[in-house]
Amino acid sequence: MTTAPERPGAPPEGQMHTQIMSLNVGPQHPSTHGVLRLVVDMDGEDVVKVTPHMGYLHTGFEKTFENRTYQQGVTYAPRTDYLHSFGHELAYVLSVEKLLGADVPERATTVRVILHELGRIHSHLVFVGTGLLDLGALTPFFYAFREKEALQDLFEAVCGYRMNQGYFRVGGLSRDIPDDWPARVAKFLDQMERGVTEYATLFAQNPIFLDRAKGVGVIPPDVAIDLGLTGPNLRASGVPLDHRKDNPYCGYESYDFNVITSPDGDSLARFNMRLLEFGESIKIVRQSLKRLKPGPVKDPNRKISLPPRPELETSMEAVIHHFKLVTEGFHPPLGEVYVPVESARGEVGYYIVSDGGSMPYRVKIRAPSFVNLQALEYACVGVQFADLITILATIDPVLGDVDR
Repeated sequence: MTTAPERPGAPPEGQMHTQIMSLNVGPQHPSTHGVLRLVVDMDGEDVVKVTPHMGYLHTGFEKTFENRTYQQGVTYAPRTDYLHSFGHELAYVLSVEKLLGADVPERATTVRVILHELGRIHSHLVFVGTGLLDLGALTPFFYAFREKEALQDLFEAVCGYRMNQGYFRVGGLSRDIPDDWPARVAKFLDQMERGVTEYATLFAQNPIFLDRAKGVGVIPPDVAIDLGLTGPNLRASGVPLDHRKDNPYCGYESYDFNVITSPDGDSLARFNMRLLEFGESIKIVRQSLKRLKPGPVKDPNRKISLPPRPELETSMEAVIHHFKLVTEGFHPPLGEVYVPVESARGEVGYYIVSDGGSMPYRVKIRAPSFVNLQALEYACVGVQFADLITILATIDPVLGDVDR
């Protein structure tokens, strides 16, 4: 803790005056939701300025992508946002597939939509549990993590991993889903609907929560647009931008769901946004389960997808394709591409430049957490220190999404 010089225009000596105090919050502080450091200038209990300091995670994913084959990049994409990892996976493979002109089977696309929405639910569950924990409410944390664990069981059943799945592949999926998995997902959706009702009962009408969130950290729509906010944070300010509707991918234009917005732009609106989005994701997954039909889950082009194991025993050509793809990878044509998707935090996009080699020449990730953090200072100036914790929780950053 340090004391800054007196503000200009301080009262004459002998009269009451204040000094600005600078507080260091993080990078190890639990309420910063990761290795984020905030330098907070305080006038008494009031926040005068907030300066985020990032870079403590040292991931360097973007440069790592440029030194791996296109298919190997799938390993790194989910680690960028470990709470909605399927969002980053999907954005990455869609970008590479656009470069290649890959033909993704219908079944693979439907499974991607299911996992994309289940990943959104997973992220929002962590938001509800840890966000309310920051405000002092412990009980909702256990309720939210009950469903989170059930979701991770579903992820594990598909690919063997509970986090950082790396399940998607350029051209489709790494393998098909288990036979009983759709029924397990349908059962989970029923559990999730009951859970959302319980969360709302626990906190939505709680007077302490309402006092801590209502009217706190208001971001008007014009400011939200100027700052580049996307996702629930933008929609909470009344701007109905959702890439599933405005720039559809994976057939989202054929799904029936609503884009939830609020005119308030405060912390309460940002909390409620996630709560209401649970229902829309459940609706989309239910529609996807009805569309799920038997079929292949990989592009049949052997220059993109690994051949099935049985073919390696009977076809020398299959062995050659397998060897070339594993050791060298495929070579997209010269060009550049960018595909945005709607993750739990907003617009995720991968800008990829190909020089015709087996590795990307350049990879640049448009990550929403990095952009959304710009709103922190605007929303926090003038509030009390305790409100800063509320506002940071509702902005919902993931630091892997920031330090790329």
